[in-house]
Amino acid sequence: MEVRLAYGDHGLLVDLPDGRTDVVAPLHVTAARDQLGVVRAALDAPVAGPALGDVVSPGQRVAISVCDITRPQPRQLVVPLILDQLQRSIDLDDVVVLVATGTHRPNSTEELERMLGPAVMGRVRVVNHDARDPSQLAWCGTLGHRVPVWLNRRWVEADVRVTTGFVEPHFFAGFSGGPKMVAPGLAGLGTVLTLHDAARIDDPRATWGITDGNPVHDDIRAIAAATGVSFDLDVVLNDEHQVMAAFGGELFAAHAAACRASAAVAMVPVPTRYPVVVTSNGGYPLDQNLYQSVKGMSAAAQVVARGGLIVCAAECRDGFPDHGNYRALLESERSPGDLLAAIAGRRETVADQWQVQIQAQVQTRADVVMHTDYLSDDDLERVHLRQTADISATVAAALRARGDGARVCVLPEGPMSAPYVG
Repeated sequence: MEVRLAYGDHGLLVDLPDGRTDVVAPLHVTAARDQLGVVRAALDAPVAGPALGDVVSPGQRVAISVCDITRPQPRQLVVPLILDQLQRSIDLDDVVVLVATGTHRPNSTEELERMLGPAVMGRVRVVNHDARDPSQLAWCGTLGHRVPVWLNRRWVEADVRVTTGFVEPHFFAGFSGGPKMVAPGLAGLGTVLTLHDAARIDDPRATWGITDGNPVHDDIRAIAAATGVSFDLDVVLNDEHQVMAAFGGELFAAHAAACRASAAVAMVPVPTRYPVVVTSNGGYPLDQNLYQSVKGMSAAAQVVARGGLIVCAAECRDGFPDHGNYRALLESERSPGDLLAAIAGRRETVADQWQVQIQAQVQTRADVVMHTDYLSDDDLERVHLRQTADISATVAAALRARGDGARVCVLPEGPMSAPYVG
């Protein structure tokens, strides 16, 4: 049977054994008939709290948090609607759109134009958050479970703070969107390192679909609650990155409603673990580098048998990427087990170690083979991974080695679906 994996811009067709292949994908939901109308309704008739137009007054400064280039947020739809609402009460010179990069690289001017479009770029200031620039940060105190909190100064000093995100299951924060658009999205490096330390990442509750009791998400919520969000707008997207639902209003009520809607679509039960799992990383923009592709590996790891095989297809047009510590950390030890031991023995968190920690955890459970267009076999071998040019042949060989009853599980949308055994 042919299965199309989300891969880059156009997808990747793979031929898998008919009768031995189980396809696990998010529930397909058609886009809202009027996507603009759904988002506008979320602004005007929130889940809880006042409408957006009622939280802003003349003369106030407004900051809006949006996702960076690694997320398929429909910014060109959402942000102009927010600006239209705000313009009824304030001058748009008093509005700044902050790109919640977390510790990711800044987005280029071309990327910002593609993300936001002329309806935004020509109307308001757009600023990339920089977690490593002290001049951009304001101290907010020690919050949550002993988290030292620095946040973007423009965000802290705004009179009205608006978070915009899209909600999907997240591999260690439970769900994306909502309070994550404050921290880690607009947080300083020291804050992010604490939120992503080895103990939090190692907690079994720091995983897909869990928020309450998740030590990462608990502290994220505590930071957002203590520092204040005036209005939240979260969307849930279908498998074609179209808006199927939108939720606005008080941060935690809106985000909880979006999480429930996302879980109903994306959290998919399977009856057993599989010896072979094929996954994508959701296609572009999420599969633009190997760092992000750990999400696809983690999704597959939820349903792979110990000692099994994960095949992960991710285009990786942005390489490892070259910025950050991810590649250097992976290359610093001889094996995934050694990586986990080094992280456990480290007294201070190093940027990007959380991604390495989760990847190494996956690799101690299963063999991971990549299919990419932009990383060489040698590149991958240096970071304890193998490459296949032919996913179909690799899967067929793995099934033959495991006997006639072996089956393969396929996650065509990768981390857009969050499978679990149950």
